[in-house]
Amino acid sequence: MSQHKIIRLGHQGDGIAAGPVFAPLTLPGEVVSGTLEGQALRDVKIDTPSPDRVAPPCRHFKSCGGCQLMHASDDFLADWKQDVVKSALAAHGITAEFAPIHVSPAQSRRRATLTARRTKKGAMAGFHAKGSDVIIEIPDCKLLHPALMEAVPVASALAETGASRKNGISVSVALSLNGLDIAVGDGKPLDGPLRIALAGLADRHNLARLAWDGEVVVTRHAPDQMFGTSRIQPPPNAFLQATAEGEAALVADVTAIVGTARRVADLFAGCGTFALPLAKGAQVHAVEGNAAMCAALDAGWRKSAGLKAVTTEARDLFRQPLLPDELKQFDAVVIDPPRAGAEAQIAEICRANVPAIAYVSCNPASFARDAKALLESGYHLGPVRVVDQFRWSSHVELVAGFCLTPA
Repeated sequence: MSQHKIIRLGHQGDGIAAGPVFAPLTLPGEVVSGTLEGQALRDVKIDTPSPDRVAPPCRHFKSCGGCQLMHASDDFLADWKQDVVKSALAAHGITAEFAPIHVSPAQSRRRATLTARRTKKGAMAGFHAKGSDVIIEIPDCKLLHPALMEAVPVASALAETGASRKNGISVSVALSLNGLDIAVGDGKPLDGPLRIALAGLADRHNLARLAWDGEVVVTRHAPDQMFGTSRIQPPPNAFLQATAEGEAALVADVTAIVGTARRVADLFAGCGTFALPLAKGAQVHAVEGNAAMCAALDAGWRKSAGLKAVTTEARDLFRQPLLPDELKQFDAVVIDPPRAGAEAQIAEICRANVPAIAYVSCNPASFARDAKALLESGYHLGPVRVVDQFRWSSHVELVAGFCLTPA
């Protein structure tokens, strides 16, 4: 047994001691001991606990890989997530003002991906164990919305019906306005008997929609989502903000940053999370690489009353970013890229001198890189707000505004 003092947390939430030595489920300031295997400390014992250590509220925490930081207090987590963003910005020489963090409540996740597998006695479903492909059942999960928890027995039934004996299935589930919207991956080939069995299962469990390896098997109720005043029917497994509370916080800040802009470009627009609420006061051009999501956004707008014009464009913004002559017609840009950020698109925005930019990010490192490019082009960075939709995880999201620095 060797003893170590934890200095800080890494980006994955593990404690780090000098060496470096990585110790899971530890906190800064703690003295811990265990068996050192390479750089990893196994069978960790907490010799001197941190005052920020709390009893995990979920009985599955020690084995389940769904959460990494339930052993830390809410105040510690809020400060740590803000520090992750501050450190990412500091690496590029940037300092920023921070607005108060928004943290989604417990049991508020409205989408998740479960793993399900057949067993000798039937089937099981849940999340993977920490660092393993072993499935941990989660009957008392404190993360998922109670209505989403109804998907767990459905996932088991889907595995029993359509998983091979060797491989598990992935079950992506989202709460829609009319019930569970489920998309299964890695299942058996979809033949006639399986279609009939899946349709019966969807009926028994009152599913809104069930898709199987990209093909919709049955739609019993419209799997609608509400963006602003618009009802949208997204394609299966479409991107959706993780919690309703987190989405509302992001929309509120984006709306404030855009302000009185009359024409707005919404880049990486998805199914209209920002475009449709913004259309209450501005004309919006929504650009998204997924054509099916563009079509859903357009259909939802056409059925909505009281909104200004919303146009859509299916376009790969990594390979074909909007160019300055296209961007100059807009008073503001909203950009919500995936984890890689939007380096090519930000370069064009810098050339176009768009007056206002609302940047939503799920990766502080790529955000900081893009922020540096904007600041070097004359933009001013407004307050940064961390929006924690992935409670008790190491995942960090944020929203920030940029405006051109007055001459």
